[in-house]
Amino acid sequence: MEKKHKSIIVVIAIIVIGVSSFFFFKNNKQPTKKQININQKIETTGPRNTEEVSYLSGLPCENRKRRAVAVMQPADVSARPASGFSDADMVFEMPVITASITRLMGVYVCGDPEDVGSMRSARHDFLSLAAGLDAIFVHWGRSDVEKFKEVLNSKTYDDMNCNNDAGKSAEQYCYRKTGMARGVDTGYAKFAKLLEGAKNFGYNLENKFVGYPHKEEAPLDQRPSGGHLRVAFAKPYDVEYDYDKATNSWLRTWAEVADTDRNNSKRLAPKNIVVLMAKSDQLIKGEQYNNVQLGDPWFDTSDTGEAFYYMNGKQETGTWKKDKSDAKSKLFFYDASGQEVAFVPGQIWVEILEPGQSLKWVPTN
Repeated sequence: MEKKHKSIIVVIAIIVIGVSSFFFFKNNKQPTKKQININQKIETTGPRNTEEVSYLSGLPCENRKRRAVAVMQPADVSARPASGFSDADMVFEMPVITASITRLMGVYVCGDPEDVGSMRSARHDFLSLAAGLDAIFVHWGRSDVEKFKEVLNSKTYDDMNCNNDAGKSAEQYCYRKTGMARGVDTGYAKFAKLLEGAKNFGYNLENKFVGYPHKEEAPLDQRPSGGHLRVAFAKPYDVEYDYDKATNSWLRTWAEVADTDRNNSKRLAPKNIVVLMAKSDQLIKGEQYNNVQLGDPWFDTSDTGEAFYYMNGKQETGTWKKDKSDAKSKLFFYDASGQEVAFVPGQIWVEILEPGQSLKWVPTN
């Protein structure tokens, strides 16, 4: 009887241990991370927006089917404020010397600014971005990288060069603005003349780019009261944004000065800010020209990285991707789940930071 009693105790002990082990391992199992497939196939033909709106900004406009025009512009203090950015659907800003001077590219679909400028010389990283938007690329000169000069002269990409040192000469459609502090800052163009020039060159003026998806902006009562974002390019190229709840936009400050448009004195205030992280290196040691790993087919070994999105007063994280085998590939913006980001209707300002440059977000409830 005592032997039988011991057997029963052993069986009960085994059952208790088994049940305990089941719950222990169940509760301590590490969650499976969802894999983000940044190489997923996404439809690249047809509109991303079903309404009659700009394929870049998502805003209704008469020019919504017009092919984009992408213009190279400087960040030099002596050239500020720049002309045209308040009318841009999209703006790109990044270093053109590693950890130093930045340059910008305004991309225009809906807006018809009176002037665009100052204008600056082309860099291959910007050409690749413009080509990915199916935009006509406008610049005043180009870098001295011989391979890039060959790219411009190949006639593979529709460009307009106001300096006539590579690519399609467009001197007759540009002009020198008086009253500027430095001669290098005097290069300007009437936007209407650029469109005239593109037509005379025989460039297609109807958009073929698929565009970006958009969503409704957050209602006023669901927006935070504020928030501050610092994009720490090297001074005096550093940028800050303050979220404005009433307009659901981001008030832009450039080196501690409110950034405005020379054309109309409007405060620049994009609805969306995208910060991409991408490594930068000098192409040739001792020379000024750099290469940013943004997925171009000429110099890049990487074509993806971290991304941060600021819209509706909040920060979201994700990744970016651009197929480095083709300069005309779309620059994709993905959220944390691997889905393409939908933007708030309005201007998109893309900041491209190098690892090591500071990005600081201070939310306000």
